[in-house]
Amino acid sequence: MNELVIELSEINPREFFGQQNEHIELLKKYFPKLKIVARGSKIKVFGDEEMLEEFDLRFNMLMDHFGKYNKLDENVIERVLTSDSKEDYSASEASGQVLVHGVSGKLIKAQTANQRKLVELSFKNDMIFAVGPAGTGKTYTGVALAVKALKEKQVKRIILTRPAVEAGENLGFLPGDLKEKLDPYMQPLYDGLRDMIPHEKLETFIEKGIIQIAPLAFMRGRTLDNAFVILDEAQNTTHAQMKMFLTRMGKNAKFMITGDPGQIDLPRRVISGLKEALLVLKDVKGVGIIYLDDKDVIRHRLVKKVIAAYKEIEHTD
Repeated sequence: MNELVIELSEINPREFFGQQNEHIELLKKYFPKLKIVARGSKIKVFGDEEMLEEFDLRFNMLMDHFGKYNKLDENVIERVLTSDSKEDYSASEASGQVLVHGVSGKLIKAQTANQRKLVELSFKNDMIFAVGPAGTGKTYTGVALAVKALKEKQVKRIILTRPAVEAGENLGFLPGDLKEKLDPYMQPLYDGLRDMIPHEKLETFIEKGIIQIAPLAFMRGRTLDNAFVILDEAQNTTHAQMKMFLTRMGKNAKFMITGDPGQIDLPRRVISGLKEALLVLKDVKGVGIIYLDDKDVIRHRLVKKVIAAYKEIEHTD
């Protein structure tokens, strides 16, 4: 009797095998001549060589589907096991609406007109500036586009960075190593990733350097090839930092710069690198610029009112 052993890597076995191994039970119905044993993150299959080859093929199709959509159910398993080709069971994404199938099958989409414009701009330009107030989905949409590019193998890595402005001297008072000190500061970037990539896979990507999250100072001297790079909170860059970042762009790279010119934490009389770049690059071909506003706010409904109220007093100063 022949044996096939398949190891689930970067996949949560409990989610993949289903509650009380219900997905494995379904597989057993479709392959009654095979003995199928699932333990931990391994599945062992015993039987005729030809049947094992067919099982291996179908099981890999299931793993590919789960890797893309982070979800399996009875209907999907039946479609995968009975279909002739991938096109027969894969959902159509021709509309371009769904950017990423997130954790537990969550559909990550551009939710407002300006977010959709941001997505369209990113398909047409290699450098995109997304500017607007808090809560307009700039960073989240950017992270979704980066994850989409990685999943579709358009890039080999994602690099997320922020200028650690207030982190300057305060970092010294925080406990832990550099990563632990920076993690709270980089939290919004992690939050987006956790919605879109299952925990095990995300940990592996970070360990392997496929996803890198680092302060802007760490970009100096690097050439960023085959990467989707997001500079977040770019309003807090200086002229020198912004110029340094923009000139890191290597081959097959996509750069997205996000920021809110209304929330600058730089010392007085220091010009924001974001504001300057928007003026300098506004007519450069290949650079896309989108301005989001309070109509794009997708947080709590009160956030829109807060932005509007502050806008009034800022205009009357």
